[in-house]
Amino acid sequence: MNMKNHTSTRDEIIYLLKRNKRMTVTKMAKSLGITEMAVRRHLNTLERDHVIETTLVRQAMGRPIHFYHLTASGDEQFPRNYSGLTVEFLKDIEEVSGTHTVDELFKRRENRLQDKYKDRMNALTDFEQKINELANIQNEAGYMVDWKKGEEPGTYVLTEYNCPIAMVANEYQQACSCELSLFKRMLHTDDVERKTCMAKGGDYCCYMIKEKESASEV
Repeated sequence: MNMKNHTSTRDEIIYLLKRNKRMTVTKMAKSLGITEMAVRRHLNTLERDHVIETTLVRQAMGRPIHFYHLTASGDEQFPRNYSGLTVEFLKDIEEVSGTHTVDELFKRRENRLQDKYKDRMNALTDFEQKINELANIQNEAGYMVDWKKGEEPGTYVLTEYNCPIAMVANEYQQACSCELSLFKRMLHTDDVERKTCMAKGGDYCCYMIKEKESASEV
């Protein structure tokens, strides 16, 4: 792949570090055909954005040398196929052990997420705060969520505009049913209904949520 295909000096630096793992400013400047000062300006921005970091390597003689390399966040900017690999594994598991084993795996994931976030949710007593915290949790996971109050008292509309596990959900509807179940458990209400679903052709996933009546009456 030719570096000329990259759209900016920033991209070229990231690409260089991906190829070479770690480099000095001098080597980057030489590879890019620009001054070391120009390279340092880009490196400062990349460090600020946590895309790269530097390691100081001491030499037997002479001054220590700064080597730059990608952070885990920077490395994630390159294509991944985690979802495709996951789908392949699930298909193999289903073929070897049956659908019930796949169902159990999704249920285990649901339970794991419930355990992970229960303290955050249980610390809140107000239902609207719980809705907001659920949106925060989903946003942290990349679902691009917003929410609003519904037309009826005690009702809310939660919308997800992105699905990080879309490839998996398209093949296995258990992913969607477990998310619905997880929301009910986290919000302590059975009145959660999915109105639209991306895995079923919708433009987004939309949930209608109603506070449990006994809770709203307290």
